[in-house]
Amino acid sequence: MKPNEILWNTLPKQKENGIKKEDVSYLVFQDDEIGDEHISTSAETPLLPDAFVMSDETKIEKIAEHFRAIMEILGLDLTDDSLRGTPYRVAKMYVKEIFSGLNPKNRPDIKLFQNKYKYNQMLVEKDITFYSNCEHHFVPIIGKAHVAYISNGKVIGLSKINRIVQYYAKRPQVQERLTVQIAQDLKKTLQTEDVAVVIDAKHLCVSMRGVEDINSSTVTAYYSGKFQEESYKNEFLQYIS
Repeated sequence: MKPNEILWNTLPKQKENGIKKEDVSYLVFQDDEIGDEHISTSAETPLLPDAFVMSDETKIEKIAEHFRAIMEILGLDLTDDSLRGTPYRVAKMYVKEIFSGLNPKNRPDIKLFQNKYKYNQMLVEKDITFYSNCEHHFVPIIGKAHVAYISNGKVIGLSKINRIVQYYAKRPQVQERLTVQIAQDLKKTLQTEDVAVVIDAKHLCVSMRGVEDINSSTVTAYYSGKFQEESYKNEFLQYIS
């Protein structure tokens, strides 16, 4: 079985979510263990049913308590001036910043506009820098996203494409899921099937631990609608290369 077929078969909710197998292409260049054999189980971020019942302030307080315990177990002296405020800083960073994309209320407000210019070619937004975190080790994923779409009568402000990328990046992630989530949101928002997403990223769980490979990167791609045709796909890849 080919690698992309293996990955497809490990995502049981893909078909349920309306994602077609031919829409997703995975080009994975990682260590020999393929991420230590951790497998993503869904195109949706796994969340508890009551994930947002607790207020942000309470979450910060509880995370700070637990992180303080972790630091103490590691043997760190939290009475030191440099460390005293670390548990709270980490907790606030988790909730308000690097994992803020978990909460649907933080999704950017997207407004569409009529394509009055009659522009019918692909629009490409490339080199969108993002920072995410590996959900298996909670260490950074640093990469660039390249996004394209062909208008179906509606257009979106350019900054909103960046904001959609950042929204899904700001949660514990695997790169395959991040790619699919961005593409699916854009398809739904823009009301078009003609969407392409390519992500090229470095995973610190590969470079700073485990195999400690600092040179490799991971590439994932999603093509739907016209972008499944070789001419459109090749044009897009030429723009981002």
